[in-house]
Parts: sequence; structure tokens; C-alpha cells
Amino acid sequence: MTGPMYRRIAEDLRGQLESGLILPGTRLPTELELRDRYGAARNTIREAIRLLTHQGLVETMPGRGTFAVQRLEPFVTTLSAGPLPAAPELGLSGGEGESAFAEIRSRGRSPHASAPKVSVQLAADHVAARLRVLPGTQVVSRRQERYIDDMPWSLQTSYYPFEFVTMGATDLVRAESIPVGAASYLEQRLGLVQVGYRERLLVRQPTKDEARFFGLPDDGRISVVTLVRTSYRASKAGPVPFRVTFTVLPADRNQLVVDSGAVPDELATPALA
Repeated sequence: MTGPMYRRIAEDLRGQLESGLILPGTRLPTELELRDRYGAARNTIREAIRLLTHQGLVETMPGRGTFAVQRLEPFVTTLSAGPLPAAPELGLSGGEGESAFAEIRSRGRSPHASAPKVSVQLAADHVAARLRVLPGTQVVSRRQERYIDDMPWSLQTSYYPFEFVTMGATDLVRAESIPVGAASYLEQRLGLVQVGYRERLLVRQPTKDEARFFGLPDDGRISVVTLVRTSYRASKAGPVPFRVTFTVLPADRNQLVVDSGAVPDELATPALA
């Protein structure tokens, strides 16, 4: 093994972590113990621990020591616009509504979501811009916490113009799930036909509330990905936005895949790197 001493130490400890010699939740030897074991300076040991921390393998708790982190099996979400091999009847796929839950079940996992938290708000600038309404326009917000096998998986918030409620889509303001899905419901109630969507991926540090919900370290070293999906309906003037959805996914347990053209029928598996 070549390279700086701290990297050689980090690689040795990483091997012990990945092989199970050091189990998740176990406290690592102290800096002094590691210094004696490897015959290295204390600063070198600290550099090795810092590298393992950045790799998400260990976490240092002040006054308690450094502990092996529970490694999570990433879940792969298909973002492609097209039918899922395991659920072709669902059409558009990827991270939202029943399509997302169908993909989870097809991978042998168990999904569930909290009851939606519904509120009527004044549209913030970033919401108004995507819905093409004036800032301060009333919108309906529907927010859900979503889980895979009881593990916090994502936070999802969708916004709709409040005028949809006055037009008859009153289920939007009920604090309960819409079984047929919001797009199908709006088509049935208002004749709004979804013709497509635009997906934008943003990477950032989690907010305090997000870090608390997902159980992320508070130093921001684990990022979150926000999928911003703007859905469009048909109109005489062309596609018009009618819904925007923000889905927050922590990077330590999520991977995203986009398929294009002819690919194998089986679903993608998590990548190691």
C-alpha cells in the first residue's frame, strides 16, 4: 500500500469497517490507541479519521469518541419518462406518487407515507415562477413524509393554484391521500390533461429540519438532492404548468437513474461508486 501515511491508515480502517471487523455503532480506538497501533503522529491519525468522516464511514461525537456509521443500502429511483418494466401500466415514472411506490414494491421493499399536511399559502417566488402566477397568489401546499421499510426516505411537497379548489377540485385541501393520484384526479374533476413534465435536480446541504427528519449529521457533509418537477397540462396556447413538486432525497440512501433507448428489462441496482 502506497501513499501518505494517513491514507494508508484510513484504508486499513476502512477495510475493517467494510469487512465487519468493526461493526456499525462500535466505537473506534482512541487517537492515542491508534497512534500506538500504527506508529504515527497524532495529527496523522486525525487526518485519517477526518478522511473516513468525509467518506461517511465514521462519525465523531464530542466527549464520546468516533463511531462506525450504519451503512445504508441505497435505493435506486428511475427518473425516465416511460413505463417501468415492473409496472408498465403506470406510464410516467420517477420519485412521485404511486409510480414511486410501485417501483419500491417491485424492488422487494415496503413503502408508506404520512398523511399529507395541507395548507393554503401565498406563493413564494420560486413556486410562483414555476406555476407562472404572481408571487403572493394563493396556492395549495400538500406535504408528505415518505418512508422505505420505516426508514425516512424523502420529503415531498406539491403546490397547486388555489383556483383549482374553487373550480371543484376540493380533494386538494383534504388532509388525506388522493388514491387515483393528483394528476388523474384533476383530469377527472377539471379536465386538465397532463402532457409532460420538466425535472430539475438541485444539490445542496440539508436544512436543520431535514437533517433532523433524515437523521443526518449536523455538519452538512451529507447533501440532499431536490427533484423539482413542473407538470404541464394541455391548453390551446400549448403546455401550461399546473403543479410543481419538490422532492428532497438524502444522498446517503438514494441513487437516481435515467434510462434512454434500448436497455435491459431488469431494474438498475445500486452502484458502489
